[in-house]
Amino acid sequence: MDTESTYSGYSYYSSHSKKSHRQGERTRERHKSPRNKDGRGSEKSVTIQAPPGDPLLANDSTTQTEEVQDDNWGETTTAITGTSEHSLSQEDIARIGKDLEDSVGLDCRRHLGLALAAFLGLLVFLTPVAFLLLPPLLWRAELEPCGPICEGLFISMAFKLLILLVGTWALFFRRPRAAVPRLFVFRALLLVLIFLCVVSYWLFYGVRILDSRDRSYQGIVQYAVSLLDTLLFIHYLAIVLLELRQLQPAFTLQVLRSSDGEARFYSLGHLSIQRAALVVLENYYKDFSIYNPNLLTGSKFRAVKHMAGLKVYDVDGPANNTTGQSRAMIAAAARRRDSSHNQLYYEEAEHERRVKKRRARLVVAVEEAFIHIQRLQAEEQQKAPGEVMDPREAAQAIFPSMARALQKYLRTTRQQHYHSMEGILQHLAFCITHSMTPKAFLERYLSTGPTLQYDRDRWLATQWRLVSEEAVTSGLRDGMVFVLKCLDFSLVVSVKEMPFTVLSEEFLDPKSHRFVLRLQSETSV
Repeated sequence: MDTESTYSGYSYYSSHSKKSHRQGERTRERHKSPRNKDGRGSEKSVTIQAPPGDPLLANDSTTQTEEVQDDNWGETTTAITGTSEHSLSQEDIARIGKDLEDSVGLDCRRHLGLALAAFLGLLVFLTPVAFLLLPPLLWRAELEPCGPICEGLFISMAFKLLILLVGTWALFFRRPRAAVPRLFVFRALLLVLIFLCVVSYWLFYGVRILDSRDRSYQGIVQYAVSLLDTLLFIHYLAIVLLELRQLQPAFTLQVLRSSDGEARFYSLGHLSIQRAALVVLENYYKDFSIYNPNLLTGSKFRAVKHMAGLKVYDVDGPANNTTGQSRAMIAAAARRRDSSHNQLYYEEAEHERRVKKRRARLVVAVEEAFIHIQRLQAEEQQKAPGEVMDPREAAQAIFPSMARALQKYLRTTRQQHYHSMEGILQHLAFCITHSMTPKAFLERYLSTGPTLQYDRDRWLATQWRLVSEEAVTSGLRDGMVFVLKCLDFSLVVSVKEMPFTVLSEEFLDPKSHRFVLRLQSETSV
């Protein structure tokens, strides 16, 4: 009975496998038939959408990848139906809504803080003038005449007001570079100190001068000058706390990008966590190479292909289905692990060979185009002034000769979504205007540059989130770690305190390195 059941199960499995094999052959023939025309039936095509309004990169929407497709792909149950650069889930939508609410709150808080600072500034500059104008308006007949000393105080007060105005404009009236989640502690303390100072002077002025109708106008002027002196000292304190305190390096920050492990080191002074995060982001945009997610897809495709080659059949029935399949998958993956490094080696070698080949074609095409430009410039010198071609027209004239080579190179190196045709034409016209060499033109495309080198839309609209175990207004300390997160990756920042260095002095005797050369009179012949 067991033999018959086993035989029936085996016959069912054989018939089922034959049907699957015939269906796989029909599917493979159906998929191979339209692709054998151009001789690329054994390679996988991935559609990469170019930016809108980019006719250069949108002519040919298919690119060859380095992944070679398995011949038995029709028998597997894994199929890639399409690619997508961005996907949204319910959590992403909720997070986007929360970010919008936070941005609205930050805008309101920023405008409120700006309004309070403007009101306090007007109060500071109008208070000394009001101290001088109120007595003549209220009891002019009772005031004593202002002598030469009093008039000299007017000049001193005018220059102090001018110095305070220029210093306040240079220190506080700056365009904000970023929106931070919390207030700057030192700036808030300075504003509170200024407010308390002005209110204290107004209270003393109202009690001792307005109520008593003081007749000594010179004393009132000296009182206003003393207020200006106090405000100047507060401004000096603001310079020390906001500018000078952070100049001396005290900590070393290691910034590590989570996507590819690229790291940089920066030295900072005594700053809060949020201000240190701003400094890190400012340096990130100019020091780190631009984040390219397409360079990270090779390992994902390799893992998918590795698991797609594994197939598990259930002969004995649905019992112990999950455990048996898991063990079979793990055992098969362990057996194929030894050959995966060879596959990776040959894939990288093939990719490097293709990049070098297309780079050589691009260099030759650009050099020929620039030689043509030099020939055109020599011919234009003999033409009339009205017939001279401007750099934009010259760039449009020579661009088709290098467009295909540049297009293939950018797609091979997966940089096509960072360069539009309009941007390439502008860069080419710029190089022609300033008489640059072909190497100067190609430097932007042959090597990956920082984020600031590319379009402003790729880095201006980025919203970062600061994740820290401590309050963002607390200062840096040794061993602290905080994270800056954006949509695609994160920056992990580790803080290390600079070591204390002991430098000793060692005296070198000037006579210690002197010597005497004695020559023998007798020489051998």
